[in-house]
Amino acid sequence: MDETDFWEIVDTTREAAGGDPEAHAEMLVDRLTGLDPEAVADFARHFEARFNRAYRWDLWGAAWVLLDGASDDTFENFRCWLISRGRHVFEGALHDPDALAELLESFDPESDGEAEDFGYAAFDAYEQLTGVELPDLGLPEPPPEPEGTPLDFEDARALAAAYPRLWARFRI
Repeated sequence: MDETDFWEIVDTTREAAGGDPEAHAEMLVDRLTGLDPEAVADFARHFEARFNRAYRWDLWGAAWVLLDGASDDTFENFRCWLISRGRHVFEGALHDPDALAELLESFDPESDGEAEDFGYAAFDAYEQLTGVELPDLGLPEPPPEPEGTPLDFEDARALAAAYPRLWARFRI
């Protein structure tokens, strides 16, 4: 499975689920169980590589603005959700987290920004196919701290200055 295949699966299952994160995770598991175990492991590698790429302070700040706060667990679920939105949104957010103001058609902090089950989909599918847990993916360990420069998430003025478009659209 290459990167294009990975994103095609993400996009088609999201569209089929109507954007609902829980339904999306279920549809993704269903789609992955139609593949062979090695393809599911490849999907998991693509997912985990992107999940680790998104472990950045600037993206955590964007999550904080969108969700009005983001703990460690919340940020993990946000990164799953960000990947679930597809290549355009994911890569756009990595390039410029403040661009999420334009990349997202809408954002409801009660239902968006969280897709924990999406993050487990490949693991669930692999176990359904084989009866055993997904083996080690052979990826480097994620860094112990997010990449980049930490932000003071408690300083609303600093967040508004760092994410002016997100702040104007979702916090004012």
